This record gives sequence, structure tokens and C-alpha cells, in this order.
Amino acid sequence: MKENQPGSGKKERYTQPSILMGLLKKPCYGYELIQNIQHFGFIEGQAPPGMIYRHLRQMESDGLVISEWDTEGGGPAKRMYTITEEGQEALSLWVDYMENKSRKLSNFIETYQKSISDQCD
Repeated sequence: MKENQPGSGKKERYTQPSILMGLLKKPCYGYELIQNIQHFGFIEGQAPPGMIYRHLRQMESDGLVISEWDTEGGGPAKRMYTITEEGQEALSLWVDYMENKSRKLSNFIETYQKSISDQCD
């Protein structure tokens, strides 16, 4: 998509809230998270692991998630991520932001549709 095309913009914009939402129901491993967050519709296809792990490290540094190594079971140890109370507050702020953006977008679309309809009358 070209830079000036509709919908162009920072592709990673909704990665943080997607990760937080993915952890809201239950803690999970990074790989599980990568599989789950694509269902929210902000990332097309499978999320790039490097991008997700980079966000997770930053979010852990910011206190939004915590992680611990899970060494139970066979195979190598895996890092289990959990949303923190601060992460839940950040997710709530994201949802408020999205609701506000949704209202503005809906108003814009309704205005456009009314304008088109008025032109046809």
C-alpha cells in the first residue's frame, strides 16, 4: 500500500492493545500469543515473531506485562507472559481511545452517505 493510500499508516499501531487483549483471559507463551492476536484484525496474517517479542520486552520494561520461565514438561523452557494491573489499565485506555475513534469514524461515514444521498435527490 502506498504511503498516501487510505489505510496507510503505522502498521504496528494496535500491536500493544492486541497483545494486552490476548493476555487478558489467561497468561500464555509468546507463540500462543502470536497465534491468538491475529483474530483481532489489526495484523494481517501471522504476526511477525520478532515484532511481537520486541513489543513484549518493551511492555515488560514498562510494567504492562510480566514474564517467568516455565520449565515444566518436556522440551526447552518457555517464557510465560501475564498482563499486570497496569497493563489492564493501559488496555482500558486503549479501548476508550478506540471507542472514541469508532464514533468519529461512524459520524464521518454517516455524513458521507448522507451527502451522497442528498446529491441523488
